[in-house]
Amino acid sequence: MVDDVFKLNNDFPSDEKFGFTSQLSRCSVSIPSNIAEDLSRTNKSFSYFIDIALGSSFELERQLIIAFKKKLYNTINKNRKKLEEFQKMTMGFQNKLYESLLFFLMSRF
Repeated sequence: MVDDVFKLNNDFPSDEKFGFTSQLSRCSVSIPSNIAEDLSRTNKSFSYFIDIALGSSFELERQLIIAFKKKLYNTINKNRKKLEEFQKMTMGFQNKLYESLLFFLMSRF
């Protein structure tokens, strides 16, 4: 995903290089960065960093939609499908994590 955004940034007009493309880069880099940071934390903060990564993916999706509507680039489907797949997998993972936590807590009583 990050590589796709960096390639996409090269296609934007030069007057967007420090505004829009910078924002696209920041939210796309935030996704894997938060997941990586998450791996070194406790279980309690695990969900927090997954939430941040997921939020960044929704921000990136919105930025891509805006770029498409501003006619800054023509193809949105490929990148949007990748984001949607990531979002579905991540939300499914969060649900399983939550279910496991509930099962663990209920089994202690």
